[in-house]
Amino acid sequence: MVSKTDDIPASVPNCNPTNPADGAQDGKAAKAPLKDPCGCGHSADTAMVNGDGAHEHTEEADSKQDGNGEVDGGEESNEQEVIVIQDTGFTVKIQAPGTEPFDLQVSPQEMVQEIHQVLMDREDTCHRTCFSLQLDGNVLDNFAELKSIEGLQEGSVLKVVEEPYTVREARIHVRHIRDLLKSLDPSDAYNGVDCNSLSFLSIFTDGDLGETGKRKKKGSEMEQIDCTPPEHILPGSKERPLVPLQPQNKDWKPMQCLKVLTMSGWNPPPGNRKMHGDLMYLYIVTVEERHVSVTASTRGFYLNQSTTYTFNPKPANPSFLSHSLVELLSQISPAFKKNFTALQKKRVQRHPFERIATPFQVYSWTAPQVDHAMDCVRAEDAYTSRLGYEEHIPGQTRDWNEELQTTRELPRKNLPERLLRERAIFKVHSDFAAAATRGAMAVIDGNVMAINPGEETRMQMFIWNNIFFSLGFDVRDHYRELGGDAAAHAAPTNDLNGVRAYSGVDVEGLYTLGTVVVDYRGYRVTAQSIIPGILEREQEQSVIYGSIDFGKTVVSHSKYLELLEKTSRPLKIQRHSVLNEKTETVELCSSVECKGIIGNDGRHYILDLLRTFPPDLNFLPVDGVELSPECQRQGFPRQHRHRLACLRQELIEAFVEHRYLLFMKMAALQLMQHKANRDSNKTDTLAVTETSTESKADTTQADTTQTTATDSSKATDVTTDSTSQTDTAALQIATDSEETSSKPTTNGPVDPTATQNGECKGPLEDPKSREVVLNACKAVGSISDTAFDIRFNPDIFSPGVRFPEESSDDIQKQKQLLKDAAAFLVSCQIPTLVKDCLDHSALPMDGASLTEALHQRGINVRYLGTVLEFVEKTPAKAQLEHIYRIGITELITRCAKHIFKTYLQGVELSALSAAVSHFLNCFLSSFPDAVAHLPPDELVSRRKSRKRRNRVPGGGDNTAWASLTPSELWKNIASEAQSYYHFTLQCESVDQVVEKYGLQKITLLREISVKTGIQILIKEYNFDSRHKPAFTEEDILNIFPVVKHVNPKATDAFHFFQSGQAKVQQGFLKEGCELINEALNLFNNVYGAMHVEICSCLRLLSRLNYILGDHPEALSNQQKAVLMSERVLGIEHPNTIQEYMHLALYCFANNQLSTALKLLYRARYLMLLICGEDHPEMALLDSNIGLVLHGVMEYDLSLRFLENALTINTKYHGPRSLKVALSHHLVARVYESKAEFRSALQHEKEGYTIYKNQMGEAHEKTKESSEYLKYLTQQAVALQRTMNEIYKNGSNASIMPLKFTAPSMATILDQLNIINGIIFIPLSPKDLENLKAEVQRRQQLQELGKSEEPAEDRQLELEDKIPID
Repeated sequence: MVSKTDDIPASVPNCNPTNPADGAQDGKAAKAPLKDPCGCGHSADTAMVNGDGAHEHTEEADSKQDGNGEVDGGEESNEQEVIVIQDTGFTVKIQAPGTEPFDLQVSPQEMVQEIHQVLMDREDTCHRTCFSLQLDGNVLDNFAELKSIEGLQEGSVLKVVEEPYTVREARIHVRHIRDLLKSLDPSDAYNGVDCNSLSFLSIFTDGDLGETGKRKKKGSEMEQIDCTPPEHILPGSKERPLVPLQPQNKDWKPMQCLKVLTMSGWNPPPGNRKMHGDLMYLYIVTVEERHVSVTASTRGFYLNQSTTYTFNPKPANPSFLSHSLVELLSQISPAFKKNFTALQKKRVQRHPFERIATPFQVYSWTAPQVDHAMDCVRAEDAYTSRLGYEEHIPGQTRDWNEELQTTRELPRKNLPERLLRERAIFKVHSDFAAAATRGAMAVIDGNVMAINPGEETRMQMFIWNNIFFSLGFDVRDHYRELGGDAAAHAAPTNDLNGVRAYSGVDVEGLYTLGTVVVDYRGYRVTAQSIIPGILEREQEQSVIYGSIDFGKTVVSHSKYLELLEKTSRPLKIQRHSVLNEKTETVELCSSVECKGIIGNDGRHYILDLLRTFPPDLNFLPVDGVELSPECQRQGFPRQHRHRLACLRQELIEAFVEHRYLLFMKMAALQLMQHKANRDSNKTDTLAVTETSTESKADTTQADTTQTTATDSSKATDVTTDSTSQTDTAALQIATDSEETSSKPTTNGPVDPTATQNGECKGPLEDPKSREVVLNACKAVGSISDTAFDIRFNPDIFSPGVRFPEESSDDIQKQKQLLKDAAAFLVSCQIPTLVKDCLDHSALPMDGASLTEALHQRGINVRYLGTVLEFVEKTPAKAQLEHIYRIGITELITRCAKHIFKTYLQGVELSALSAAVSHFLNCFLSSFPDAVAHLPPDELVSRRKSRKRRNRVPGGGDNTAWASLTPSELWKNIASEAQSYYHFTLQCESVDQVVEKYGLQKITLLREISVKTGIQILIKEYNFDSRHKPAFTEEDILNIFPVVKHVNPKATDAFHFFQSGQAKVQQGFLKEGCELINEALNLFNNVYGAMHVEICSCLRLLSRLNYILGDHPEALSNQQKAVLMSERVLGIEHPNTIQEYMHLALYCFANNQLSTALKLLYRARYLMLLICGEDHPEMALLDSNIGLVLHGVMEYDLSLRFLENALTINTKYHGPRSLKVALSHHLVARVYESKAEFRSALQHEKEGYTIYKNQMGEAHEKTKESSEYLKYLTQQAVALQRTMNEIYKNGSNASIMPLKFTAPSMATILDQLNIINGIIFIPLSPKDLENLKAEVQRRQQLQELGKSEEPAEDRQLELEDKIPID
């Protein structure tokens, strides 16, 4: 039930497989109820948790209407589809035995089941699980929607009636009680089970935030703040402790309610007791050391007379028969009663986001030593339900393939249908990913029987829980020509990217397999759902499209061609012909490896999508193929481990977009020339030849156009602007082909005879414009002559694929296109990335965010070495030091990961922790002769057991790992860097590397642990000791899988989000805010309450709340964003650090100064841990800390942070930047507060000079600065006078009172807003109107092409960038 948030309103954190509704939902996803379609998002934390919080429907209704035209314009939608969702909630009274009746807010779309969940979560009714709800004596059906129940209305009374137990219900009850007892225990989060993960925010806020705060502070809290940060957080500190990463949460020292609660050894009841109603027996030890045996019977729970060794099922006297186990225990154990009540109070006080399950498991790379407690449910789970029988599902094992495909087939005509469909798809995917991960671990740990047990271990395949598992080795020399095992290791991730692409296009009738790739203990496992019937027949018979031998024999199928044709345009795949073994022409619309199989269910499946995207020629040396000069200059083509190197989808899109701009420019240029000289057309032909040669080189053009090609819709505006005078029929076609397609960047032929804006019947009637388009098409390599359309043939350069004679011209063109794309990556995308890093629009902080930045621009990680070389050659190298350092760290840890993978394959399970700690010592410890510890007794037993045939993959003599030495490992890392990344690392030991590149060992440890799934004990490690190794085997706590899977998207919600962002950027804040609220509701509807995208939605929402002056709301939304980021991305993820910074700002604005400081210190600690002090983002963080400290009058501390910020800003933005000027000003103000006017003057003068040079004398910033200089000078003179007076007249001097200004909170907040890039608008309604009018006026001006606005009155920028530059 892993991420059941969608139909359990914020309920019990992990009421795992117990909820009676599950069966119906999971088994048949089609029935999944649309939770909370009224969109009030209360599955998260309104009515359902607090029992109050009526929904405000009125504004929502408007916003829905508003966004609708925006989003669904393409599908001639009408307002109706949004109104469907509007339905007001109502209140019912709930009457439960033993508690006061209470009111509950419900919505008509909810199911009765959800009221059950609320009751199981409420403090006063949480101990009941086996009950029915009755209205006027009629039992309500669990799966009925409330609106379908007769007589249920505002004010109805629902009675909670206790029902008799069954074995299943009794187990559910015990499990639920266990969950309640464990609700504050973090061990599941450390162990990475049940989608629990860590969150530490509440420790730093102490429950101060928002309404739920435990203590409300009145007035200013200036007096009791202790602002001094711990030593290691101060600027310049060199120590990087690990322990503060997980601060101690006092709530986690759990109050013990019971010592033992476990199934008794007397289970199951014998026949005669079964006929007395005994269901099962429990054994319990109370805190008072009382040992009792309990019978669960149909009527409830009672004490029996059994002991550990004698069975006596008769009721004890008194038997305390109770319907709930909690009531029984409360009667026999006073400590249980007291502690259980306290525990539930605490549980309910926690923010729902700390308890809800995440959709995918997040693993922590550090954990404290947790005591291993006895837990019957965990023990039972490990052996029973986890073997693939999830007992809460009718029909036992889940048919994953059927679930994955039926959810795809759900209707999607209108918004409610699409939400239902996307939600079902998402739910099944997250369940599938969890099951696949568990299965893959079971396979590698040797707990699953192979389906071909006779073969050697590497070749084995497995089926578990209806999922097919295969290992990433080259079995049967399948990949021999492509690079053997290296190719077999790369193929699954390529295949996953293909699955991702095809499921993103989402063509009706074309099916892909559920695919998850798991790396665990050095092995790569691919988990796939099973095509019905595929196991009964040979592969040769089943494949009716594609090839099973890399193109030697090829078949095609008309239905597949028709389906794949629909994907060819968005995926830019060209339909092409190849020759089969009989030299007959076969037509394909994908690569030859892509196989089509019709399952027994009649569905058309495609699999083996590893070559969905075209090959990357920079890493594929082909005889007789010359790459472009700029590729050759950089040493391409390079030999790679395997021949499966593909270009990324992002690169293909960027390349096509770039070509589109080129096309527009050329067409426009020629048409203008054509207009200018109707009489002669010499110049025309000249222009064409010029540009076509230029596009071959593709460099000069590349740099200029790339700057504008951020979004092809913008791009079209740019070009049409320049030629708006000409009647550009050709342009019309081109732009039209853009608009009609679903994505802005897709391309494809357009029906040339369609009426274009009513301008002329067929724009190509004018032969001149036809010729222009033809020339432009030729020059950019379009496959069509009448419209811009670029596609790739994925089979080019595939060994073994032959093409028919007649298409040889086409093949030449395609080869050229591939060379151009490879050149585009090197000459355009890599420089763009570096430029983005220079102007800080890309700000990676760790390896993961650097990888993401590369991927967004379509650069594969195998180019990391090239990127680093490019950075080294950049003139502004000093301003890229942070990128270089992060890049080197990433390169080293990736090389270490490659080595670690093969290292682990030779280790048997019993020596795993010793082997991992030995590897980490060789990698990070300064101790020169790290020796592996092989415990002697184990060696003895190993000799004896040699007779047993080892069944675990890679068995054999497994002590080879122990001979690894640090110097050997670092030699291997350097040679891996050379052979894989073509980068030269000068290093022979970890200390040399740290010294040479300025790295941190703690950062290296984090990166390698996260990449390989190691979990280590959280304590201080002494890496630098030369006398003993840093790690012992006791420090290695666990090894987790690293999982890659498809992330299904919530498309409608995302459209709302985007149009909200667009509105905000145009300055319509209120409308933007409504759209984003709407997006949030839809996201909640699809993903449940926890998801990365909901996190960014909340962040933007709180920023808007803040700008619109609603500080408390901003605080509450941002608190959710931080909690969610910690839970879904990880406690030290770069995104989490930024969320902490935003939250600190809103805390300050809400007068919670000490909390703001704690949050900023936390952010600084995390940032030091993941990337060190020398990073441009650190300047922003330190400016924030310095300003808050200035506000609480800690001037000396404040100066340390602000001066550090000044140093970093000067380094990364250049001494003449406006950021530096602002830094100088902030420092000057602190000196002024300290009355050190000389220093203040000195800094303010620096700032003034920068403003004067950058902005000119007349600019307001320059004027402000010069005013401040005058004021400082006056103060300095006054102070000097006073001092002279004192010197002259001694103690009886008449001293003028000096004005020492303690800063006001308001001025500090203003400065904070400026540095965090928030511009405020005075928001009286009249001002808002004026502002809108102004924005509209500007837009009109821009459309007229006259927009010459000065730089300083930019439109509102609400990016997370700092707009004062």
